[in-house]
Amino acid sequence: MARQRVKKERLIDSKVDGKNGKNAALLKKPPAKEKKKKSNLGNIFINIAIVLCIVSSGWFCYAIYMRSLLANRIITPHPSLRILNSNSTNPALSPAKYWGSYRPQVYFGMKTRSQKSIVTGLMWLQQFKAEVNLRHTCEQGDRLPSYGWLMHDGINFGVQEIKDTDFILTTEFVKRVGGQHGGDWTWRITAKPQSSTPENPVISLLFYVANDGQGILQPHVEEKSRLLAVSGSSEELGKFRITFLSPTAVKSRNYKYASYNYLQAHCPSLEMMTDIVKNSLNGRFVYNTASAPRRYYIGVDSYRPLAKQGGDSTQDNFLVHQVTVQVPFEVEVRFESESFTDRPNHLTGQIFTNELERWKQAFDEKFNAIFKLPDKGFPPQQINFAKAVFSNTVGGMGYFYGQSYVQSVYNEYPLPYLEGPLYTAVPSRSFFPRGFLWDEGFHQLLISKWNPSISKEVIGHWLDMMNVEGWIPREQILDNEARSKVPAEFIVQRNENANPPTLFLTIQKLIEDLNGSLSEEDKFYLKRLFPRLKTWYDWYNSTQVGSLPSTYRWRGRDTDTNLFLNPKTLTSGLDDYPRASHPSEDERHVDLRCWMTLASKIMTDIAKILGEAHQDYQDMYEKLSDNSLLQELHWSEDLKAFSDYGNHSQSIILEREKVYVPPGQPRQHVQPARLVRSVRKQPKLQYVNAFGYVSLFPFLLQILQPDSPKLQHILNNMRDDEKLWTPYGLRSLSKSSPLYLKRNTEYDPPYWRGPIWINMNYLVVRALHYYSTQSGPYQEMAATLYQELRTNLISNMYKQFVQTGYLWEQYNDSTGRGQGSHPFTGWSSLIVLIMAEQY
Repeated sequence: MARQRVKKERLIDSKVDGKNGKNAALLKKPPAKEKKKKSNLGNIFINIAIVLCIVSSGWFCYAIYMRSLLANRIITPHPSLRILNSNSTNPALSPAKYWGSYRPQVYFGMKTRSQKSIVTGLMWLQQFKAEVNLRHTCEQGDRLPSYGWLMHDGINFGVQEIKDTDFILTTEFVKRVGGQHGGDWTWRITAKPQSSTPENPVISLLFYVANDGQGILQPHVEEKSRLLAVSGSSEELGKFRITFLSPTAVKSRNYKYASYNYLQAHCPSLEMMTDIVKNSLNGRFVYNTASAPRRYYIGVDSYRPLAKQGGDSTQDNFLVHQVTVQVPFEVEVRFESESFTDRPNHLTGQIFTNELERWKQAFDEKFNAIFKLPDKGFPPQQINFAKAVFSNTVGGMGYFYGQSYVQSVYNEYPLPYLEGPLYTAVPSRSFFPRGFLWDEGFHQLLISKWNPSISKEVIGHWLDMMNVEGWIPREQILDNEARSKVPAEFIVQRNENANPPTLFLTIQKLIEDLNGSLSEEDKFYLKRLFPRLKTWYDWYNSTQVGSLPSTYRWRGRDTDTNLFLNPKTLTSGLDDYPRASHPSEDERHVDLRCWMTLASKIMTDIAKILGEAHQDYQDMYEKLSDNSLLQELHWSEDLKAFSDYGNHSQSIILEREKVYVPPGQPRQHVQPARLVRSVRKQPKLQYVNAFGYVSLFPFLLQILQPDSPKLQHILNNMRDDEKLWTPYGLRSLSKSSPLYLKRNTEYDPPYWRGPIWINMNYLVVRALHYYSTQSGPYQEMAATLYQELRTNLISNMYKQFVQTGYLWEQYNDSTGRGQGSHPFTGWSSLIVLIMAEQY
């Protein structure tokens, strides 16, 4: 019984345990429905993760693609047809302009308007001097008493005078069209003594010809030292011959004694030519005339490669003919194209003289017919001054080919920009021998009066530099020769930076000068311009707008507010002109707003002429020219002037930073203290307290209504001797301004903070002339100021030209003396239009 009871109990326990075990198993193993539900949730999470991975990968790829796309936009060309055909400058379509003095950076030289031009030029040096001064590229450091074109018509001929220390060189050229490759030309170089030294100087002229890889140059040498001629060929020039004639007495065919030297070398890049010649000079040559003892002179010798050239054995592409003669003398160089088969005679000697005189007479007649200076009572000396000023502008035009370096926020490193040509005037042959966007609009105001076809080409070249965004690099630094003249920090151009759209000034005058009678050719030209002008205009309205409607702000201000007294705004063209002391997105720049007012008006006019949609441009013009809105945004009641607006403090100075000198360390081993900016009073949003050129813009661009009371304030302030008025022209910044003549950094002297600039004075004179013809309460006052300012400008600039031999970048507001770079026959040449009263 006991055994059975135990067995039974075990059986019961077993059942109980089995039941509990089953229940436990049931607890561990969920029902199939619940299992399926959890499985679905897991799959959903996995699918979501996969989708997220795919989407994120897609966005990542899309972001890379978009960044690549945006990075490439800066170097993507504009989609519209180019304004100028790619062959517009070749000799078949433009033979008269094919050859020219298109090398403004050298004292004398010529090239073709082509991508791979044969380059010709002149160097010289004076013999038997303690120091050897080889002249070639225009350098202020050469300290020449003067140089510049006396007459130049932009196409056919030119006469230039170069005054060196002891002698004067006159360089003349005449072209003759013929054949299929641009025809012939001849140079004549005349040397005359300048100083009253007991013996006339002996000088060496070094004529050269070079190519940059295209074509063949074959020297023809006599007695191993005299280069008689160079024959050559290239795809663009065909076959040609350059002949170096013997020097003669002035205005005589009697030969003069001369010594000759010859150099044949390889020149990897054009900016290296001067160094190659310098490196080859040797003082072992004997100059031996019957009337003077034997003397050793310096001449080009055997070619010695520069260290930076290495052992390059590439084909020689640089030939130099040196002729050493005692002043006075003249010598000619003749270029003849083989395709000019019906040449009537050689363009030398008396034939050259006759042709030159014919072109000079035509120049005089055309100059008087256009500018009418004799009718305005100017004496011959001042008329010759005007001719020289104009000639230096048109004679200083250059033709460049290559690529700038550019960068956007999407580019880690600079990129080479669109490759192409640029036919343009330059501000200064010595200091700025390249194209500048805002300068060019002023240059062409003068040149378009002389030859509108040149200006049309120039505008076409500049607008053809536009990319798909509508941006044009404001400074064109296209090749190694140009880059050799530019500080490294200015070489890379950034696509958020603008420049004043002054080409609209020239386009406006071209249209006005046609007096409403546009030919089909004129309309066709405007039709080619319009798509690019539209994109350019839209680019300004998308990249340079302010934080409020109808306001604008220059991008590209200096961001280092520690070193600059007032951060510069290079993009405005007015560099260090005072703006808001602390750059911010709240700034409003009145000058840019006025430029866009002008642009809106011209876009309206062109659209109407072409029958294009014009209402948007018209609406924008009406909004921007609304005097009430303009005053609301930019009129400072305290200053009684139009002003910029921004985060500004006037209590800022430059002071020496404090430098800690550790005990026992010599002070000379410590880095010198810098001048840094000290803000004495925190900035606030307000009008900028600077009266000067920027304040005048609503007046300069003739936006103010003739009866506006604000015009009276402007005219009164302008005439105030303690503000802008001087006997020499209007200064750039009022004497009452806190930043008048203040340095911007330890190394930056005042630039647009007092000196007189001629482009802005031209706009002032132009505006005064306009308001003197408009009925209103200030008409008589404008007329009086017009006559006084015009007289002051002409008188001082002529005086300075006579005294110094140059036109200058700017003029001192206290003395009237020229200062800055020289010769500066860019916009300073607008004095010719002021003399002619052509606005």
